[in-house]
Amino acid sequence: MPLVPRPFRALIIGSSGTIGSALVELLKNNPNCSGVTGIHRNSDHPIDYQNLTTLETSAAALSTQGPFQLIINTIGVLHSADWMPEKKLGDLNASQLQALMLVNAIGPALTIKHFSTLLDPTGAVMATLSAKVGSIEDNRLGGWYSYRASKAALNMLIKTTAIEFGRTKPNIALIALHPGTVNSHLSKPFKGQEIGRPALEAAQDMLNVLLSVKQADSGTFISYSGERLPW
Repeated sequence: MPLVPRPFRALIIGSSGTIGSALVELLKNNPNCSGVTGIHRNSDHPIDYQNLTTLETSAAALSTQGPFQLIINTIGVLHSADWMPEKKLGDLNASQLQALMLVNAIGPALTIKHFSTLLDPTGAVMATLSAKVGSIEDNRLGGWYSYRASKAALNMLIKTTAIEFGRTKPNIALIALHPGTVNSHLSKPFKGQEIGRPALEAAQDMLNVLLSVKQADSGTFISYSGERLPW
């Protein structure tokens, strides 16, 4: 039986981004969603991974709006104005590695710590967007050192927390979710406009998966298609 009940309340973290805003739009028009809240760097109760104190503050401010039966964290970074994914070991540098670890692993892990307290203990799902390139077993091309490593770290943090929740919060599932290639700012330098899916289509795919998640799925790495991915 799916963990997310009907009706349900949802929280989208990173709601100003391409995927986040698409999820908010879809949920506002979903008859089974009784309410959706979106937060981002410039929203009410802002969340900013460059200032980690905002996580606890934001979660505390939103506690009166809970509990939520679905929380999706869409925040992540692949490239910036200053750097692109590394093509070879010689491109690896500390500042880029630290930046991606902060946004793709440390921030999301602390988000789970603080925002999981807003989940409905009788049945809820919390998903964090990961990436298939974070799979160690699936890595056949190499490169993209910092991004791969940060997403692999994220996956381990999710898996470890899910094991704990299996003992302490058995009706809550934690999911690492691969969105696939989406036509967005993140994918634009990599032909995202040509090979990526529209954001609304991708968001619908992900919602379909999350709304069917069962307790046994907690601590798994799932694709937007519902396929379980190797760690």
